[in-house]
Amino acid sequence: MYCSAACRQKAYRERQGSGELGVDGLIKEIGRQVEELVPQPPSVLYSGVTELSSSVARLRRVARTARDTAQESVTHPTVTEVPLDEGDFAALVESHRREIQVHCYRMTGSYDDAEDLVQETFLRAWRARDTFQGRAGARTWLYRIATNACLDFQRRTARRPKRYEPLPGMNHGGGEPPARITWLQPYPDDELPSAEEQPEAAAVSRETLELVFLAAVQHLPPRQRAVLVLRDVLGLTAVETGEALDMTVASVNSALQRARPTLRDRLPGRRADWTADGPTEHQRTLVKRYMAAAERLDLSEVAALLSEDVTLTMPPNPFWFTGRDALVEFLSVSLDVNSPMFLGHWRHLPARANGRLAAGGYVRRPGTTVYRAQVLDVLRFGPDDRIVEITSFEPHLFPAFGLPLRL
Repeated sequence: MYCSAACRQKAYRERQGSGELGVDGLIKEIGRQVEELVPQPPSVLYSGVTELSSSVARLRRVARTARDTAQESVTHPTVTEVPLDEGDFAALVESHRREIQVHCYRMTGSYDDAEDLVQETFLRAWRARDTFQGRAGARTWLYRIATNACLDFQRRTARRPKRYEPLPGMNHGGGEPPARITWLQPYPDDELPSAEEQPEAAAVSRETLELVFLAAVQHLPPRQRAVLVLRDVLGLTAVETGEALDMTVASVNSALQRARPTLRDRLPGRRADWTADGPTEHQRTLVKRYMAAAERLDLSEVAALLSEDVTLTMPPNPFWFTGRDALVEFLSVSLDVNSPMFLGHWRHLPARANGRLAAGGYVRRPGTTVYRAQVLDVLRFGPDDRIVEITSFEPHLFPAFGLPLRL
């Protein structure tokens, strides 16, 4: 228990003292964790190994960033020398990695692109390290660099959402085709900054990581999107936003006034229709039923868990369905062992993405013995605890969710 958010943050920084000490401190911290490992009881060993694994992973990322920035110092020899060497610089920016990656993800809607843009942000920061005014301003400084890296990326790609189109011979249902955002990807809950790492509630607001919100944001022009995220999500002032984007205060306010109505038009009318406080225990039970029914190839049980107006999309693939009947018709072909289109037998592992429950599906094809990663289903439940939306993503993202590619 802490008397205030400031005390909680101070306690976290004391526990994570390695981030303040740089690379040497992190190495010493790993050594301490190794010495304290004990094999019994198993729960204590598991806790210790988990903590050690996290520290080693952080050191690996610091080392990779230091290596990349060292290469940059060779290819950009004109940069002004500052006291921060490659290792200390890498340790400094690593402490902000998670929140910067979430920021890049909000801006792009893509987990893969966000990872690349974090690296781009750190390399830009290394080149511009002579403009860094001190440790206290590292977060704002990195946000400014990251935002501009995202804007440059969006100018290069010129992505625009479209509508799904009917495919010949396929029953998509009677609903209106949803927006097709081919680059949309899920984000693992385990990689979100904790409340202790990032106590500012607005920056980790659950609803701004909902897939519905992220899809709506993609309809905004890049600069309007940046202004909206900096002002309404991160809580920066108009002056701070203008400085980050090289805009006047009047231009910032104008962009925000145009962005908000567009966003509202793209979101469901009621906030409760697309955001929630978090999964309930009953919803976790329903996901278990959903996974078990698929493994038993029990189509009637799967159908019972779906809302009548359920929607399924599969970015980046062109398949989409609106309505339970159309979705069940599509599933019946692949789940029927007597069908020539029978896909195979299923197994599932639970996951969490964008604050929602998810299921990683594996398929064992007929005549094989290995279950291979097939699809990651992110599920959204309605007020009656039936599934109202399934967004199915490609399996290459499984490792980001701690899921193996084979069972």
